Amino acid sequence: MLDIPAEEFEQLVEDALETIPHEFARAIDNLAFFVEDESPVNGPELFGLYEGVPLTQRGHWYAGVQPDRITIYRLPILRACWSRWEAVDQVAKTVVHEVGHYFGISDQRLHELGY
Repeated sequence: MLDIPAEEFEQLVEDALETIPHEFARAIDNLAFFVEDESPVNGPELFGLYEGVPLTQRGHWYAGVQPDRITIYRLPILRACWSRWEAVDQVAKTVVHEVGHYFGISDQRLHELGY
């Protein structure tokens, strides 16, 4: 398994966030990002998880709520990658994929777009 320390992996996530186009990044509100080693969800290994109410489903009632959450899972990504370059690429894809869910984009459409 590829070894990238937690602090360095967190920097990869931050770098990936900086690549999100400005018009999308400025629309992000009430969203927190986390990095954890493993997903608590049983089943296929997840690289990331979005938890919250997508922008497309928020109504006038959406106020005073806890931030939505995107978690990127370090060890599943590292187990799937053979090189640092591949890990950097996978982190970027995972971040964009989960941010896509925040904007209400489905898994099917994200996969069509290469994420």
